[in-house]
Amino acid sequence: MTMTTATEPTMRNGINTDALRGAIDAVSKDPSKGMTRWQATTHWSGGVRSETRVTTGVIGGKRIAKDFSIHVDEPLELCGTNQHPNPQETLLAALNACMMVGYVANCALEGIELEELRIETEGDIDLRSFLGINPKVKPGYEQIRYTVHIKGSGTAEQFEGIHRLVMATSPNYFNLRSPVPLLSRLVID
Repeated sequence: MTMTTATEPTMRNGINTDALRGAIDAVSKDPSKGMTRWQATTHWSGGVRSETRVTTGVIGGKRIAKDFSIHVDEPLELCGTNQHPNPQETLLAALNACMMVGYVANCALEGIELEELRIETEGDIDLRSFLGINPKVKPGYEQIRYTVHIKGSGTAEQFEGIHRLVMATSPNYFNLRSPVPLLSRLVID
């Protein structure tokens, strides 16, 4: 009688690297498995507050059920209640979180054990355009500045290579760095 044991997945930095390599291989063989669609529906909650519901996504043609809420507000100084992050903080958090996935996954694939990873991001917005005072002022960021703090078993060269790779492959980094067409529709009920 031969007993077989299931092998434990290779885990690094909380990532199942066997599963990640399997996903990379599957998408390499069939690009349709790498097609995704993300959706969010935001409802006004009164004042300058909103709640965004995320209920579904699609990965490789398969619907993924989700059930998340993201609450957004403004500080008191901008007529909010300061109960939740504002839209700009949420945008910066989305950028950081997307890049964070890239650092963690790529370090895991390189066999690097992380001890610390932190991304600090900031930007300045002149409210004169948003408030309708001066339409010549840009309503958004002139630049977004971020610092990545990383510590682990990798060499400086490995971390620099992963840093360049994250900047080249992070979807949210790309979305903020490059002009992405926004196609709008207005429905008046």
